[in-house]
Amino acid sequence: MTEWNGKTIVITGASSGIGEATASKFASEGANVVLAARRTERLQSLQERLSHLPGNVVYKETDVTSQQQVENLIQFAIDKFNAVDVLFNNAGLMPLSFMKNKKVDEWEKMVDVNIKGVLYGIGAVLPHMLERNEGHIITTSSIAGHEVMPAGAVYCGTKFAARVIMEGLGKEIAGSNVRTTSISPGVVDTELTDTITDEEALEMLKKGIGLDKMTPLQGKDIAEAVYYSVNQPTHVDVNEVIVRPNQQG
Repeated sequence: MTEWNGKTIVITGASSGIGEATASKFASEGANVVLAARRTERLQSLQERLSHLPGNVVYKETDVTSQQQVENLIQFAIDKFNAVDVLFNNAGLMPLSFMKNKKVDEWEKMVDVNIKGVLYGIGAVLPHMLERNEGHIITTSSIAGHEVMPAGAVYCGTKFAARVIMEGLGKEIAGSNVRTTSISPGVVDTELTDTITDEEALEMLKKGIGLDKMTPLQGKDIAEAVYYSVNQPTHVDVNEVIVRPNQQG
C-alpha cells in the first residue's frame, strides 16, 4: 500500500513516450490511472501491459482539441473513481518547420493541441479541484518554452504560451490547495520528431543541437519529475521543473 492507493491521475498523450512512462510509474504506486489519447488501440495495449501492476488502469479515447471530449474525459474519471487528484496535460505536437515553408496546417495543429488542449484540460478539471480544495495540474512545456530556435518559432511559441498559462493559473489559485507545475523537458526519446515533415528543419535539428550524437532522456526520466512534483508536502508548490540531458547545453 502506498499513499497513491485510491488516488486518481488523468494523463493526456498517454499512448506513448512520457505519458506512457508516467502511467506505468503511477500504476506501480497503486494509483487509479486514466489513459487518454486518440489512438485507442495503443491505449488498450498499454492498459493490458500495465494490468499486472497494483493500480487500476482504464482508458478513454480523447482528442484534446475538442473541448467537449476533454470535459467528457474528466467526467469519466470522476464517475469512475469519484475524484481527479492529478491532471497531467501531456499531449503535444512538434512538427518543426521554417516559417518560409508555410506549413500552415501544422501551425494550426500545434496551436490546437499545445495551447487549446492545455486550456481545455484546465477548464474541465479546475472547478472540481477547487470545490474539493485539493488537486494538482501538471503541463508538459519544453526547453523550447524557454529559448527559441530556428524552425521552432511556432512550436516554441506554443510551449512558451503553455508556461505562461500555467504561471497565470498558479497566481490565480494561490492560497488554495490546488497546485500547478510546468515540466520542461529537453531532448527526450519520444515520437515527437516523427511529426517533422520539413526536411530542412530535421537536418538542422540533427546538426544544430547534435541530436544524432546525444544520449536523450527517456520517458521514465520525466515521469520521475512528475512523481517528485506531486509528492511534495501540501504547503510546497513546485511550479516549474527543467529536465534535460547533461549533453544538452
